[in-house]
Amino acid sequence: MVDKVNPHELELKEKVVHINRVAKVVKGGRRFSFSAIVVVGDGNGHIGVGHGKANEVINAISKATEKAKKEIIRINLVGNTIPYVIYGKYGAGKVILKPASPGTGVIAGGPVRAICEVVGIKDILTKVIGSQNPHNIVKATMTALEALEDPGTIARRRGLTLAELFRG
Repeated sequence: MVDKVNPHELELKEKVVHINRVAKVVKGGRRFSFSAIVVVGDGNGHIGVGHGKANEVINAISKATEKAKKEIIRINLVGNTIPYVIYGKYGAGKVILKPASPGTGVIAGGPVRAICEVVGIKDILTKVIGSQNPHNIVKATMTALEALEDPGTIARRRGLTLAELFRG
């Protein structure tokens, strides 16, 4: 389950994932503007993603940051990693996230690395399959992270204690 969080209570770090120049063809030629994807997080399980578009790069980044702050959610982490292997899919972009033992580091590229760093994951193995489009990869990664459940919730749903859950 995903909980919305008040961004004013958190110390947020922001990271620009991707900046793209986009063109609109008009009668006199091309009009250029910029599109930006930004992730914000506190390094302790909270993360938000935003997309902004403006005529200047700085304005696009600030718009994306404001949108990201409004979309902050809580992710269930176990120490410095995720509790179990999970797959995320958005469009043709697929992401596999695997927990890793302490000291492994963030084995991820591009958009997935940015998300892992701001959410506070220190040890993880990832693989991007299919589309390398940063928009789809960011959304696929967020879909996977949102689907993570903490072991207590899973144990309650199955009618087990935590000890029984990890034994079987």
